[in-house]
This record gives sequence, structure tokens and C-alpha cells, in this order.
Amino acid sequence: MLNYKGYIGHVTFDDEADIFHGEVMNIRDVVTFQGSSVTELKQAFTESVDDYLAFCAKRNEEPDRPFSGKFNLRLDPSLHQRAYIFAKKSGKSLNQWVMEAIEEHLREAGAH
Repeated sequence: MLNYKGYIGHVTFDDEADIFHGEVMNIRDVVTFQGSSVTELKQAFTESVDDYLAFCAKRNEEPDRPFSGKFNLRLDPSLHQRAYIFAKKSGKSLNQWVMEAIEEHLREAGAH
């Protein structure tokens, strides 16, 4: 993954076209980039982010801000306690256990 100004790029390789293709994944807007080498890919990524920010500024719009990876979760106290105890018994922090549970649920739902 690539990181520039807080924007994270996810990269795949298209073996038929022999090119790397990427997309900024931690915003709702669609920002893509591509390159035929790692150097070209990194350059295209930073240029795409800069172009996106310039485009938003030109339109006098706020760009999508990258997700921070943090959010508050409000639970019933008894559910909080049960989850904490289960996580501890599994040898995990509550945060790690919740992340894994969300990942598993998304995988089962077919969400990428």
C-alpha cells in the first residue's frame, strides 16, 4: 500500500495489460492511478492525490478526508463486559477482537 498526505493507495497488477493499477481507498471519492513500474506507480499516485486536492480547491470544495481508522462504539454495558471477557479469554485485546469480528462479518457478507 502507498501512503501520501494521509491518503492510502491500494495496488493490483493486471498481468494481461502488464501494468499496475491503484485506487485511493480511504475516501469515498474515486481517485485512481497506474504505472508500468514501481517508480512510475508511486509518481502517478502522488500526482493523482495532488490533482484531486487541486481539483477540489479549484471548485472551492472540501476534499474527502481520509478515514482515521478510529470511531467510538456505544454498547450496552453487559455486552461490553461479555465481549471484553471473551476477547481476554481468546488472548486478544478488545480492539483486536472487534476488528477481527468486523472483518469476518464483512468477508461473510461478500464486502470487500
